[in-house]
Amino acid sequence: MPTTATQPAEPPRSPLDTGSHRGVMTDPAGALRAGPSISGGPSALLFGRAHLVMHGNLAFKAAYGAACLGQPAREVMVNLPRPGFELMDRVLTDGRALAMRVRMPGGDRRLVVAPRKDPETGETYGVIVHLRPIAGG
Repeated sequence: MPTTATQPAEPPRSPLDTGSHRGVMTDPAGALRAGPSISGGPSALLFGRAHLVMHGNLAFKAAYGAACLGQPAREVMVNLPRPGFELMDRVLTDGRALAMRVRMPGGDRRLVVAPRKDPETGETYGVIVHLRPIAGG
């Protein structure tokens, strides 16, 4: 019996392009790839006491440069006032999310800092930081 060759389907470019991956978030509207204006502000995953930048969203990389990855946040986020870093230290130590208003060039921001914990040990190994604009700030 002759077999007919079929054109293979184009593979997905990333797990976001398909809903077939178990446990992977889908992005049907393309919001995650749309750019910094969709993200709501710079966000980053910081690791350890030095707050090394392990991951930054598009807005974070636009604000602080793509070379920020692997660098201490204190050296990257030079426009963040000292109390912002003190808040990061406190969240890392206490393991509880906190937020504060910070004065930055271009206006006031709300700095939200949340702990990242190991699911097996419960140990806080880093923090997530998010800078949101404050209306009228």
